[in-house]
Amino acid sequence: MAEGLNKAATLLFFLAIFFISIPCFQANNEAEHDEYIIKRTEEARRAALEAYEPDPYNVTSEFNLHVHLALNESNRRALRGRKYRGPCMATNPIDRCWRCRPNWANDRMRLARCVKGFGRKTTGGLGGRIYVVTDPSDNDLQNPKPGTLRYGVIQDEPLWIIFKHDMNIALQQELLVNSHKTIDGRGANVQITKGASISLFMVTNVIVHNIRIHNVVAKPGGMIRDSAHHVGLRTRSDGDAISIFGASNIWIDHVSMSRADDGLVDAIQGSTAITISNCHMTNHNDVMLLGASDVYSEDKKMQVTVAFNHFGQGLIQRMPRARWGFVHVVNNDYTHWLMYAIGGSSAPTILSQGNRFIAPHERAAKEITHREYSTAQEWSRWKWTSEKDLFMNGATFLQSGGRVMAKSYARASMIKPRDGSCVTRLTRFSGALRCRVGKPC
Repeated sequence: MAEGLNKAATLLFFLAIFFISIPCFQANNEAEHDEYIIKRTEEARRAALEAYEPDPYNVTSEFNLHVHLALNESNRRALRGRKYRGPCMATNPIDRCWRCRPNWANDRMRLARCVKGFGRKTTGGLGGRIYVVTDPSDNDLQNPKPGTLRYGVIQDEPLWIIFKHDMNIALQQELLVNSHKTIDGRGANVQITKGASISLFMVTNVIVHNIRIHNVVAKPGGMIRDSAHHVGLRTRSDGDAISIFGASNIWIDHVSMSRADDGLVDAIQGSTAITISNCHMTNHNDVMLLGASDVYSEDKKMQVTVAFNHFGQGLIQRMPRARWGFVHVVNNDYTHWLMYAIGGSSAPTILSQGNRFIAPHERAAKEITHREYSTAQEWSRWKWTSEKDLFMNGATFLQSGGRVMAKSYARASMIKPRDGSCVTRLTRFSGALRCRVGKPC
């Protein structure tokens, strides 16, 4: 009897020690996790403040100047009798910077010089090593295999990531991209499909270029490595094609996107200094969200350029839908929407310049803009301006708040946008390009 009592007492003692130890282990893990996340968050906020442009009209005017120069050069060439004879034609200023060079593959990092708009300081993996993705698998989330895309994007050093051959990559969980990376799909048909999203979480200086992302699904989360020295617990991902969270100096260019569980591009939680250009978006409902909360006023510093994109077949709304910040929507081709094209709440500033809007046949959907969660008295003060947009099939743009104009920027110095009639040329090669080594894209 005494022996049985002794065994029971011993068992109870060890059980007590075990249960007392659990909170200690959890506290240590949480402290380590919190310390890493806090440091990363602080770094991301500092980078966002440095990237913020106090006079955004400087950026919009500079952008329009580059468009003028690109189209004027194209016109001069036409006047000299030079005819288009091959597959490469680049008429917008971003593409003209790199596309028609047959040796682009030997000078990939030239791309980093070509970004315009609010993301103009983005250099991605410039100056770093070239990392070649050779393996399309994504089987180990905590210790990714060298040669996989996941292994490349988590490294702490700047990397220019390219692909050895065509590949379909099904991400098992969200792909957490570290700072100072370029994902460059030129030279291969790279498809991120039937898996999780690309996530730019609390990072800076990332380029995503020339890939296809479609059929993206939400994932439950779990333990995922997000840097060479950290594995953390991630909750459920939303299923965006590209998620930008608390990030700055981001450039998304020549990406084809369709069919995701949530948005195609979502930028939230103080993200800023973003350019989304030359993309082709199709077959989706909530296309682009810029700011996710009407109470998160930190998004006032969000500044985004949306340029030279084709919003195509099967789109319904949010191209974009903005909160708080400043959005320059310039020289895009809106050929399809079912509800509205540009929407917002919480008093964002929207400068729409030189876009082409082709309204759907439904009379109720002719209006391009849509304001939410506000009275007419409130949204009438929001600065939503349309300049030189081309309206077709009865499209209308309800302006508000007076003209968007800089307080400290001379009116005479503002560069006017190119007319919306130029959009078909500017967006002709939107989406992922079929680039082959040794030939112009």
